[in-house]
Amino acid sequence: MRLDDQDESGNVEDRRGEGYGGGGRGGFGIGRGGIGIGTIAVAFAASYFLGIDPMLVLGMLSGGDVAPTQTQAPARKPPADDEMARFVGKVLGSTEETWSQIFSENNARYRDPKLVLFSGATPTACGTGQSAMGPFYCPADQKVYIDLSFYRDLKERFHAPGEFAQAYVIAHEVGHHVQNLLGISDKVRQAQQGAGQARANALSVRLELQADCFAGVWGHRADAAKGIIEPGEIEQALTAASAIGDDRLQQQTQGRIVPESFTHGTSEQRMRWFKRGLDSGDLRQCDTFKAASL
Repeated sequence: MRLDDQDESGNVEDRRGEGYGGGGRGGFGIGRGGIGIGTIAVAFAASYFLGIDPMLVLGMLSGGDVAPTQTQAPARKPPADDEMARFVGKVLGSTEETWSQIFSENNARYRDPKLVLFSGATPTACGTGQSAMGPFYCPADQKVYIDLSFYRDLKERFHAPGEFAQAYVIAHEVGHHVQNLLGISDKVRQAQQGAGQARANALSVRLELQADCFAGVWGHRADAAKGIIEPGEIEQALTAASAIGDDRLQQQTQGRIVPESFTHGTSEQRMRWFKRGLDSGDLRQCDTFKAASL
């Protein structure tokens, strides 16, 4: 990616090396309220790649809420010589510029999210975040959380290397932040509370595919403004989108595909909606909730 002219965001918080053990209030509550190892495994599988807050998945699966954990450590910035932290800071800065412009065009003001780098586990306003969950967004504190070792998994385990693929990860989570600001996430959660499991899963799929489309809108607009995408990088991002489809992940982890349990969409759907946003750069093209076919 061509990010030499891109300013780094000032909204990156570095919690790596803090050694949080995850034993405080608002963790997974193993053995409490019906949440056991099997339930946690399902939640991890549902939210491992580019998912919405996994604590919400746990809450839905257990039939109750997961108590929040408050962040207490003072925020600190990443070291200036940390190349990967600088990269994600520039990607975040690019999303801030893009979404601020889109919101301004619609007579609204965009509120920047924070991006938290952590290792192992970290407290969030939604509960305890762990590396095994993959990147996630917590609407309660409007922060994106990522353990950068995730990118190693993306490259080695899921064969989706490349900087634009890595940027897509951040852009997808920022897409959830946009949904939160627009009130879409709240409406979906309200609808899920009164629905059966199959309907709740179907709504989650539409939410995730819309976040993919929003990530594509960012890519289109950022590239038009600054020419950030290099030859071959779109294919890298599409490979990443394909790698984390529910059908592919289920086949890899459990040897069979169960469509009614999908929470993120198939590989084909994820690629299609990301490409739709990337081709159009138009937020109106991302209304997955009115789409007759995904």
